[in-house]
Amino acid sequence: MNSAQMCKQVRRPNLLQLRNFLPKDKIVVVMGVTGAGKSKLSIDLATQFNGEIINSDKIQVYKGLEIATNKITEEERCGVPHHCLGVIDPYKEFTTKNFCNMASFTVNSITNRGKLPIIVGGSNSFIEAFVHNNNSYNFSTRYDFCFLWVDASMNVLNSFLYERVDKMVDQGLVDEVRQMFNPKNTDYTKGIRKAIGVPEFDSYFRAELSNSVDRQTRERMLKEAITEVKINNCILASKQLDKINRLINVKGWKIHRLDATEVFKKQRIAEEKEAEEIWKNIVMGQSRKIVHKFLYENYRNSMVYKSDGTPIIAAASQY
Repeated sequence: MNSAQMCKQVRRPNLLQLRNFLPKDKIVVVMGVTGAGKSKLSIDLATQFNGEIINSDKIQVYKGLEIATNKITEEERCGVPHHCLGVIDPYKEFTTKNFCNMASFTVNSITNRGKLPIIVGGSNSFIEAFVHNNNSYNFSTRYDFCFLWVDASMNVLNSFLYERVDKMVDQGLVDEVRQMFNPKNTDYTKGIRKAIGVPEFDSYFRAELSNSVDRQTRERMLKEAITEVKINNCILASKQLDKINRLINVKGWKIHRLDATEVFKKQRIAEEKEAEEIWKNIVMGQSRKIVHKFLYENYRNSMVYKSDGTPIIAAASQY
């Protein structure tokens, strides 16, 4: 999908009109493993339902490494405000509690302006803490949540992740990570240095600085580092999938699954038009229906009518 298609504007509701009729404010949460299409879907939903996006990826929250962390670009954001994205000092720790504090403040700000908060990211521990475990915020009594899960066959997705890493290398991944390489620092457990695509290149960068390592060996080490990045992305995706299944099967969360497998299959064989149609009908179309029902079902049940039978506020019927 090109940027013009993604950024197509629609008439958007003002949720301030609904707040007097609804017992709770609404939050949409878009989940999924790395590479599944969460950002793409969130932009469409934000454009359709007058939303703002809150990043819940624990690595994308840091400043820097735009390629390695696969941050959504300004062009791809289509003018939709993004929060908690690229705002934290890359060498500081950002904890679950930090996220809950920041996200809570941001959600309040968004809902007070009559817009829809859309939380997006693959860090399910952040999402779970925000929704369920952080009792000090008592979110369950203040908000209704709608959970959307962009899913795909892991075999198909793993192939996509391998190809995505190759594209990231072509975009300058190695040079980007090299700029923050510090031979005196071997600690990759804090801040943005934890990101996949950073520690994997440590040995290669050290070899570059060594006069005793020949060019052929360095080339082999670079290929090995890139392969390791690909493997670690697939491992991450598998762990993220396990966490989503745990939220469903153990925690009892009601999560709407959106299967994007056929989209990735069509993209793999360069059938972009067919892939876009499948995305529009299966992923985008279904999610819009789910969110529309989530936002307006209780509203209709609580609507106040005039004596002639027309609603005082007819915003919901327009979407």
